[in-house]
Amino acid sequence: MSESNLLAPWVRRFLVEYLVTVRCMARSTQLSYRDTLAKVIRYAAHSVGKRPDLLNVDDLSRELITQFLPSTAGNKGLTARTINQRLAALHTFARFVGEYGPEHLEWSGRILSIPFRKFARPQIPYLEKPEMDALLAATDMQTAQGIRDHALLLFLYNTGSRAAEAAQLKVADLQLQVAGGTRNAFVKLQGKGGKARLCPLWMRTADELSSLISGRSPEQHVFLNRCGRPITRFGVHALVERYARQVANQFPALKAKRVSPHTIRHTTATYLLRAGVDINTIRAWLGHVSLNTTNVYAQIDLEMKSRALAQLEPAGKSPRRPMGSDLMQFLRSL
Repeated sequence: MSESNLLAPWVRRFLVEYLVTVRCMARSTQLSYRDTLAKVIRYAAHSVGKRPDLLNVDDLSRELITQFLPSTAGNKGLTARTINQRLAALHTFARFVGEYGPEHLEWSGRILSIPFRKFARPQIPYLEKPEMDALLAATDMQTAQGIRDHALLLFLYNTGSRAAEAAQLKVADLQLQVAGGTRNAFVKLQGKGGKARLCPLWMRTADELSSLISGRSPEQHVFLNRCGRPITRFGVHALVERYARQVANQFPALKAKRVSPHTIRHTTATYLLRAGVDINTIRAWLGHVSLNTTNVYAQIDLEMKSRALAQLEPAGKSPRRPMGSDLMQFLRSL
């Protein structure tokens, strides 16, 4: 059997080279893809009666993968969304094999033709302006921890950064000084896959961060925990959830929302959209790779929909026709 037909070399190249150096995917994504391939390889080895290292590419047939996906859902109660994540990994692998091994283009096309499961997308939660203001006001600015918490919440709201991006932020990533007679504060954020982006800062955010990092070296982290160590993304989550619980009695609607750093990220995107910022700028602001990811915000803002509807309403009042006779006439015409 030709080595190009063996599955193992393709899997190794995919995980060690392609995902890391070509696609620059986040480590968590690499591990997710690895786990998916491990599961499907074990399933294929059992189904065709071969050792995993002797499987060839064609053993991962469209029929086998189609059977594998429902079997994982049935055995472990996986949702359609989780199945789609696994199928996305297999699609990426098939696209890689087809691109670098033209002899496998037909196989690649068959795998890529496996459709994703349909599912109802949950509504994206975001905070209304009074809710976000209350979250910021809940911090105790008379204590060092409260000052740190307020600066972190304000930073998340200003930048729309992910919890991990805020946690790994270092002093060197901040530009808070006056340059050329003007103060143009910004931050460099390291997003998924090591992709960096610049984000402007409000003067209020810059002032609070400047006080927070006073006396620290460029290599130190910006946000520290009570022990003086860099805060983790789990610590950022816990902080946001703690303040959300504090203001929940003031805003009962918050009890129905799962408030997290990502909720604040959604809030930033929603208000950028309301401010008239174009969707491509918001994509760059949030560090999305695909515009499709950002487009979801254009579908969730009821305020903008209501505003657009009001602009379409005619200036004069149109007389309303009684519906009864028209409805019955319509029904009789069927």
